[in-house]
Amino acid sequence: MDRLGEGNVPPAFREESDLVKRRLEKLEEWKARGIEPYAIKYPHEDTTTRIRQRFHELGNGEESGYRASLAGRLMALRRHGKACFADLEDGWGRLQLLAAVDSLGEEGYTLFQELDIGDWIGVEGQVFRSRRGELTLRVSRFQLLSKSLRPLPEKWHGLKDVELRYRQRYLDLMVNPEVKRNLLVRVRTIGELRRFLDERDFIEVETPMLQPIPGGATARPFVTYHQALGEDLYLRIAPELYLKRCVVGGLERVYEINRNFRNEGISYKHNPEFTMLEFYWAFVDYLELADFLEEMLTQVVKAVKGELRFTYQGQELDLTPPWRRVTMLEALGEVLGRPVSSSTPVEELRELSARREVPLEEGWGAGKIMTELFEKLVEPELWSPTLVMDYPREVSPLARVHRSDPFLTERFELIVAGREIANAFSELIDPLDQRRRFEEQASQRERGDDEAHLVDHDFLRALEYGMPPTGGLGLGVDRLVMLLTDAHSIREVILFPHLRSEA
Repeated sequence: MDRLGEGNVPPAFREESDLVKRRLEKLEEWKARGIEPYAIKYPHEDTTTRIRQRFHELGNGEESGYRASLAGRLMALRRHGKACFADLEDGWGRLQLLAAVDSLGEEGYTLFQELDIGDWIGVEGQVFRSRRGELTLRVSRFQLLSKSLRPLPEKWHGLKDVELRYRQRYLDLMVNPEVKRNLLVRVRTIGELRRFLDERDFIEVETPMLQPIPGGATARPFVTYHQALGEDLYLRIAPELYLKRCVVGGLERVYEINRNFRNEGISYKHNPEFTMLEFYWAFVDYLELADFLEEMLTQVVKAVKGELRFTYQGQELDLTPPWRRVTMLEALGEVLGRPVSSSTPVEELRELSARREVPLEEGWGAGKIMTELFEKLVEPELWSPTLVMDYPREVSPLARVHRSDPFLTERFELIVAGREIANAFSELIDPLDQRRRFEEQASQRERGDDEAHLVDHDFLRALEYGMPPTGGLGLGVDRLVMLLTDAHSIREVILFPHLRSEA
């Protein structure tokens, strides 16, 4: 048949390499032979892992007598005259293939040799172990299932361009095995979190992603417009206020593992779309939650990682309990070299901030300034798991006022390796106090703080029906998985992280 001329090459491929043009020609050649290059389905019985498990004791040079059927992507092809070896990869692993004239015939063997790395194929044949000890399938029948038109990244170097890896994650999954390993760790971690809570009688629920009022955190939301309702809606920044409505309704232990969305910067620590575990537990306070979190994470990490002491980013990290507990103001005072308390004047805090080159905004009170100083100077230096207790009321509009200091709230954060992993409160259940807090937030919003809470009147109405004493906790799933996979960037543990659009 005629080779593809420049005019016959689809526009999407015209600036691609000669390799792409040759694959397009092969596609037409297979069609000309009456072979469909894009199959509808391919029933098969086996996976690479099942075959390896079943025949792991097969001796070198020994035949199994078993005829297997597999489907997967061709990842390597080594031609040797009358025989060639190939690697087939499915969703579980890889297996060597042996294709030869004596098992496929001349025509079949010629077609097999015309396959390209990246093609999806189905194969049948006998399983044996080669004299060199490699478990192998001797191909007696194969079928092209999907023709790959673009070559995979060069096999010896893999996919190294970081932005390309994130932008074309499908290639990353194909050629970088650690990406799939990270994904499996993520899946296992979420499963273990869910199992831990389910075994303790928590109920999993789903709350709205689109909300008329964004609440539950101090963050800038994404906004959209609902045509039928004729009003703005917001992608949720947290499920908190809806989960609390569940507690008001009588669900005493409730949780959700799902996405949150925050219209903020993108960095190695932040993605605008991220996964949180959030739960609420009636009749407990934040001190009991601290014990519960310590137990939950040590069990989950042990189940997923197999140990509580491991290396993260070249430095040893030990999650063995008990974890250190320190108040936020104590930790800040240690770094500043002087005590800090609810009576420290705002002017003095501003001087300390200027001396430490921590920028502040007009209108911030003492609690906000203290929190900013803590986040800039203290939090990045907390490597071992640390439960930082008692945050200022000014930055905790949904937390209960501290039982011994009205400047503070009953709130803690878990900091590990310099990052916040979890945040928990004794929840504010007084509807009158909550209304005052919302009104304070509304005032901050009028002064230019677009992350401050809006007033959620329906939530206030729910509280007025009565909410039992409750503890609530949010856990950053992505950041936990970063620790368990030794990932520096959150993008390594999110399958499809957000990036700026291609030019």
